[in-house]
Amino acid sequence: MTVTELARAHCEACAPGTPPLPEEEAAELSSEVSEWERDGNRSLRREFSFPDFRDAFGFVARAALIAEAEGHHPDIELGWGRAAFELTTHAASGLTRNDFVLAAKIDQLVDS
Repeated sequence: MTVTELARAHCEACAPGTPPLPEEEAAELSSEVSEWERDGNRSLRREFSFPDFRDAFGFVARAALIAEAEGHHPDIELGWGRAAFELTTHAASGLTRNDFVLAAKIDQLVDS
């Protein structure tokens, strides 16, 4: 699966108690969003740099609109010249495919 395929996919609702991805599957999907740091099968994190606060804020706003459309909401840190995203699926207490889908969609914003 390529990042493009992940970015074209959509997040699916997870029921509470959904198990997180097995380590092998998390590792495989992680290779498709290689700039994200993975904490086992618990979370993904990536920080982006910008020349100023306005650009960082604009990026966060665009990412937030995508997250809302997907129904999958990251933790976001915003500061002067930086924005960081942490993805996890609370219903699974860890990573699901949704986290990788949203990471790929956020990655696409960098190129747009």
